[in-house]
Amino acid sequence: MRSFLVAAAVMAAVSASPMPQDIDFDMVIAAPNPVITGAPIGVTEQSVTYDAASASAVVVAAVSAAATNTDAAVTDAARMVKRTACAPQPTGATGAPAVSTDTPSAFLANPAFASLASAAPVPSGYALSFTNLQASNNAYGYMGFTTLSNYNTTLCAAKCSKVNGCMSFNLYFERDPSVDPGTGCEDPASYTMIKCVFWGGPVTTANALNKGQYRSKFQVVIAGSNGYTNTSIATIPGYTDAQYLGNAAINAPYDNQGCDTYMRSTIFTSGPFDTTLCSKFCDAQTAYNLAHPPSNGSPPKTCQFFNTYLMYVNTTANMQGQYCALYTEAWPTSYATNVGQYRGDDHYLIQSSYTYTNKTNAGAPDKKCAVAQASVQISYSTLQSFCTAYLGYVVPSATATTTVVATVTSTEIDTATVQAIPKRAVAVPNVLSMYPSSVLSSACSLQATSPSTVTATTTFSSTTTVVTTTSTTTSI
Repeated sequence: MRSFLVAAAVMAAVSASPMPQDIDFDMVIAAPNPVITGAPIGVTEQSVTYDAASASAVVVAAVSAAATNTDAAVTDAARMVKRTACAPQPTGATGAPAVSTDTPSAFLANPAFASLASAAPVPSGYALSFTNLQASNNAYGYMGFTTLSNYNTTLCAAKCSKVNGCMSFNLYFERDPSVDPGTGCEDPASYTMIKCVFWGGPVTTANALNKGQYRSKFQVVIAGSNGYTNTSIATIPGYTDAQYLGNAAINAPYDNQGCDTYMRSTIFTSGPFDTTLCSKFCDAQTAYNLAHPPSNGSPPKTCQFFNTYLMYVNTTANMQGQYCALYTEAWPTSYATNVGQYRGDDHYLIQSSYTYTNKTNAGAPDKKCAVAQASVQISYSTLQSFCTAYLGYVVPSATATTTVVATVTSTEIDTATVQAIPKRAVAVPNVLSMYPSSVLSSACSLQATSPSTVTATTTFSSTTTVVTTTSTTTSI
């Protein structure tokens, strides 16, 4: 048994956004490369157990502590032992079609293999990825394999469905040696094996790269290779059903208050594609943020929505891992416009993208978030002088108070409100252009001094009365 405990190497790295929603290339490059393995020769099965609970625990712990790259714990069902030349190997599939002559070329040309592969039914709950290739997959998340007596897609699918983390399977004929090739038996007679291989990511023609190998002078080859991918995805307690985005990721704008809803991202590089890991990351980030609110008084951000997908470079054979991006608000599929990004000549691309939304709280436009965000931007960009002018512009009126004093009988106080002389609109800097005026006013009030009040008193004298005029003007 091989157990993926998904230690911090799986978590790889947790990163704040370098720029909103851009792929964090530094994080991806720093993460350990996924280990791509496949079904070995000389054994009839290999089990890989994915420990989802341990994987989730690592994700939660990594939110509140710096991730450390350590090796995932694994235990193999069949440990590698030193081979003995000419030792007997597992016998072939009893239901495999015979090959006319025992040569690699005859094996590849055997029409019976092609016929069975082409006529094989697509199992319920699975979609056909490819048919009758002469290569097997090196996909993401190897989950073990078994051998079958007959070429049976339904049986292989049933076995995949019982493997925790199995997303797809590859069924094929393989030409294997009857004894271990070595001195005295360099090119032995062959057996035909029927292998059913389980994968934690999708199988595609692009990652069907294994065309066999040489063992001494014996050539291992593959024929009748079919690939199938599960059409369902896990349901996650507390979240809505997954929305499938295909080969695109969410590229959300600022909300209507100007708040950046993107929070942060991480990448998992070991084990199968598991959307539950991203949900645990989302929940743990919310809990941590609520327990550690920002020191500047701004509201803590909570995760209500996430997008997770497989990321690869240039070709699906070069998988980087499972990317996970968190948001404070849910966004519809119409915002799935990120179909990849370049770093130099390398094209980082997306596959098997899904989003999930918190069932009880999908998030909403947040003015407090926007005000806090704008205030930080004003301070960082030293835009206090803009705020002083902006606050002056948005005060629409002025108040004048006149006191008339009659020396003979009485005092009258008249108060009149008059429209101020219109000011020219203050140009809003680009860095603040996403905010509505109410948010800008609130943010500016935190960064700029209020307009000052100046009181001027003038006294007029006559033979019968003394008139005192008090005027109040607001200057900016």
